[in-house]
Amino acid sequence: MARRLMFEKPLGMRDTLPFFYNQKSKVREQLKSSILSYGYSFMDTPFLEYHETVGKVSATKEQRLFKLLDQQGHTLVLRPDMTAPIARVAASQLKDAEYPLRLAYDGPVFRAQQAEGGKPAQFEQVGTELIGDHSSYGDAEVIALLAESLKQTGLNDFVITIGHIGYVKAFFKDLLGEDEETKGILLEHLYRKNYVGFREQVKMLTLAEEKKNALLELLNLRGGSEVFSASKSLARNQICMQAVNELKQLHKLLSNYGVEEHVRFDFNLISHMNYYTGILFEGYAPNLGALLCNGGRYDTLLPSFQLNASATGFAVHLERLVEALDDQENGDQRVSVIVDDDTHASGIEKAKELRQEGFQVLLQHVDQIPDLEEFKKQLKESVDFTSKGGRS
Repeated sequence: MARRLMFEKPLGMRDTLPFFYNQKSKVREQLKSSILSYGYSFMDTPFLEYHETVGKVSATKEQRLFKLLDQQGHTLVLRPDMTAPIARVAASQLKDAEYPLRLAYDGPVFRAQQAEGGKPAQFEQVGTELIGDHSSYGDAEVIALLAESLKQTGLNDFVITIGHIGYVKAFFKDLLGEDEETKGILLEHLYRKNYVGFREQVKMLTLAEEKKNALLELLNLRGGSEVFSASKSLARNQICMQAVNELKQLHKLLSNYGVEEHVRFDFNLISHMNYYTGILFEGYAPNLGALLCNGGRYDTLLPSFQLNASATGFAVHLERLVEALDDQENGDQRVSVIVDDDTHASGIEKAKELRQEGFQVLLQHVDQIPDLEEFKKQLKESVDFTSKGGRS
């Protein structure tokens, strides 16, 4: 058994090889630079948290938590997201800080997989939390920062889809009343973007045709700012109207930031993160078959830590962003210094000089290179001390 597992990894885990590692490092620093430029401060939290606190308030499903016991018998979890741990810190160590708090993070999160389906059990997130700002200005800031951060990495072709969880829930409550089972089924279809399943479920409901038509019309509320008038016409109550007005205000503010070209609206957008209370959003890129980033407003999470404050933020899936960029640089970016027995000492000095200039330098003895010409082609530049130190 041990031999069979010698080269295997736990379900959902993967190794990061040098090329991808370098690409992640580059993109991570670009994201962080953009976030810092908006006045956010980076922080970190432990990989392990108590299940009774962070584990229970996290939006991650119980079966996807990695759990273990400490020596005192407490149940611990590997952090499944960064938002809940930062909420814990904000409500304790930063409770007397001046608000709003602009916090940022970069680190791995862990979510157990039930079966190998290509989803990672460990992945890295870079994101922000704006704590203590309940306004549309706060929502606009984090969405604009997200858009500008993605562009900073070189990703120009992406879409941020924005919705409002209050609209959907109020809409369903008006049409379906207290039928929680049906609401749950329809919400699951929307979350999975299974619009065929949604339509089939609506057809089976014992509702008046007018209500069925209204439910089906919800699926058409996707697009640019033109959907606002249709969403108002379909609105069933004051909560729906308020949600539309919040999105209209948000659109105006995002136009001020100059990022509206990347924004679309979707009034049936649903997230698996159940602590979202208002604006929520998701980011997508072409040829990427998974969510690139997401975020939204969560005004009930901090009160669960006894801090009466609202918050909003976003998280970028770093590995997926690297894949979306598809930045396949040609060749090795290192510089080589090629030496033989007679030039070894002078080669070391040359390598030191180049390193001081900021180069990544590979010192290589000519006898250890099977194909010298191919080796030179692969590297950025070569200083060949085997031919009187001339550059080749």
